[in-house]
Amino acid sequence: MKFAAACSQEPNLTAAIAAARRELIDRLEGAADLTMVFVSHDHRAEFSTLAARLQESLPSRVLLGSVGETIISGKDEWESGPAIAIWSATLPEYQLRPFAMEFESTPDGVVCSGIPEDLADEADRVRAFLLLGEPYTSAPHAVIDRFGDEFPQTPVIGGMASGASRPGENSLFFGHDAIPAGAVAVALLDGPPVHTLVSQGCRPVGDTFVITRAERNVVLELGGKPALHRVQEVYQGASAGDKKLLESGLHLGVAMSEYRDSFGRGDFLVANVLGADRNSGAIATGHHVRKGQTVQFHVRDAASADADLTGLLERAKAAHPGGVEGALLFSCNGRGTRMFSEPNHDAAAIQRVLGPVPLAGMFAAGEIGPVGKQTYMHGFTASAALFVDAP
Repeated sequence: MKFAAACSQEPNLTAAIAAARRELIDRLEGAADLTMVFVSHDHRAEFSTLAARLQESLPSRVLLGSVGETIISGKDEWESGPAIAIWSATLPEYQLRPFAMEFESTPDGVVCSGIPEDLADEADRVRAFLLLGEPYTSAPHAVIDRFGDEFPQTPVIGGMASGASRPGENSLFFGHDAIPAGAVAVALLDGPPVHTLVSQGCRPVGDTFVITRAERNVVLELGGKPALHRVQEVYQGASAGDKKLLESGLHLGVAMSEYRDSFGRGDFLVANVLGADRNSGAIATGHHVRKGQTVQFHVRDAASADADLTGLLERAKAAHPGGVEGALLFSCNGRGTRMFSEPNHDAAAIQRVLGPVPLAGMFAAGEIGPVGKQTYMHGFTASAALFVDAP
């Protein structure tokens, strides 16, 4: 396998593609099997022709892409101005199955069409999915749930197009075409496992509790007491610094395994606390919960996010001493300089620990990646796909 990534901030799209092409041709040494393209909204006037022009300049058997508020390439995160990042790979060990999806609301729920019907028959061959969606016109949860049923424990990595102020401004790219709605994906079959990393950027505070009453995404009781009462207990026992973090944003982590004596960072699926009812003492979260689950409240700040990502990257480095050959990164729009004091945090961290590695991606309006053995839609995470040679 060979990987290459290039980025250009040229305001003229033709010049930008030409500049990126020169870098990719020098590094790739052959035609690409898979190309991922990420482009800023500064090039909106030319979205309709971008994929076709890119395929003419740098042909690839499969091309997927998305627009993004911030474009990632190498160690840089371009949060403003024109930018296009192109990531290409020759993947002789994989078979690639690209597909585009459309969504329709029905009385029975959202129906997703476009997933190859015969793919489920080859579920044991599927190593991973790369998935990009348009947030106004797709239902990624429906896709994630279906993949979870038909391809259990198969990682899905990707993100939702970002940077639009209203419907109709985003675009996805598929083959030679620009697609204004839905989602695009590629299944990777037969090659080595694609390793994933989802940094949720939180740390636990206070004690763990067991959910004793819950309905869908609403926690009614924790340890036999109203959930809001437990929030107040955690707040009262917190340090002054943690009290400020709890006031600015409360999160609830659900333990991915309930058969542990102790829990720490990385052991939870973290969701935002969306609201509370003072009369009932219930709190609403971003994920469904159930009675019997172990939970712990979490806080998020730059220091926690940095420590979480660095720890996961160091763990990945230890697990793959041969090195990471290529990587795709989907970070939340709320990260970057909105969270950290310096720019380029997530991309630079990957290069510092795992690099140099051909890397590209975008800031997303929702990041997709697995925690434990199940894939979820996240917020505030840095979610990455890491490609390594088989041992």
